[in-house]
Amino acid sequence: MFTKKFTVFLSLLVLLGMLLSACGGASSTPEPVATEKPAATAAPVVEEGGGLICVIVPGVENPFFGSEQRIAGDKAEELGYETLRLVHDDDANKELELIETCIAKGAVAIILDNAGADSSVAAVQKAKDAGIPSFLIDREISQEGVAVSQIVSNNYQGATLVAEEFARLMGEEGKYIELTGRDTDTNAHVRSQGYHDVLDALPGMEMVAQQTANWSQTEAFDVMESLLQAHPDIKGVICGNDTMALGAQAALDAAGLGDDVIVAGFDGSDDVNESMLAGKIDVGGLQPVAEMATQAAIQADLYIRTGSTGKPEKQSIDMVLLTPANACMYTGYAPNGKTSCP
Repeated sequence: MFTKKFTVFLSLLVLLGMLLSACGGASSTPEPVATEKPAATAAPVVEEGGGLICVIVPGVENPFFGSEQRIAGDKAEELGYETLRLVHDDDANKELELIETCIAKGAVAIILDNAGADSSVAAVQKAKDAGIPSFLIDREISQEGVAVSQIVSNNYQGATLVAEEFARLMGEEGKYIELTGRDTDTNAHVRSQGYHDVLDALPGMEMVAQQTANWSQTEAFDVMESLLQAHPDIKGVICGNDTMALGAQAALDAAGLGDDVIVAGFDGSDDVNESMLAGKIDVGGLQPVAEMATQAAIQADLYIRTGSTGKPEKQSIDMVLLTPANACMYTGYAPNGKTSCP
């Protein structure tokens, strides 16, 4: 009996040992666990451009605004976008309605030459609130952080260049008239200030009248015609833009004074450049319209794809003094490759 029980006990011990061995007892060394290598940091995802860009300007009948809309729109299309080209007629209410239209159409960006430094802030803010970035050209608004970019000419620098040449041509003495731009436009005030910082320092220069012609050629003709009746002995007329200079020159020609009075413009339009070469308008300043408009489209595309333009919000581009000696070297507000004029 004892022998049988002992044999059974031994058999149980052997079986238990086999089971422990098969299960890998506590003393067994665990197999190493395979681990994955950390993934390399992925490069930022760059989204494709494309979509609708609205290009809104005051009006295309003015070659300055027409050119900036055409150049900005064409560049945006070259970069792969559709464009909607609109005009606000310097009306802040209409501008707001156009921006609401762009929001409703799902625009991805707005390129804008705004209606007013203060009055346009709400419209640009509305676009921002809708997730649509705005890129301003030519005119600034009075608040920062609302638009992504504000790309403008250095109006003050250009105005001082024009005023210095205007005074030189007048021999730094004599009576003159100033035609100013639209009062709601910051550029009108900056240019006038630049003119006066030069001309007021010259004791021989006497401004006998200062009146707005609201950037309009027709209005400038009428204003100049009226002012000539009170001041037929002026030696010069300095204007806040080219269209007013053309209107003033036409009024002087009609009065038989076209060859006797120095006329200064400001923009660099082809019409004024041709007038200079014809011996009419005497001096002007070239605004880099082509560069501003092109940069707006490029920066809009960059911002849409990467979330940044890589540039500060406010960007100022210096102007070039235009005279009959170099007027032929610029076409469409940009250098045309010529190195001299006949």
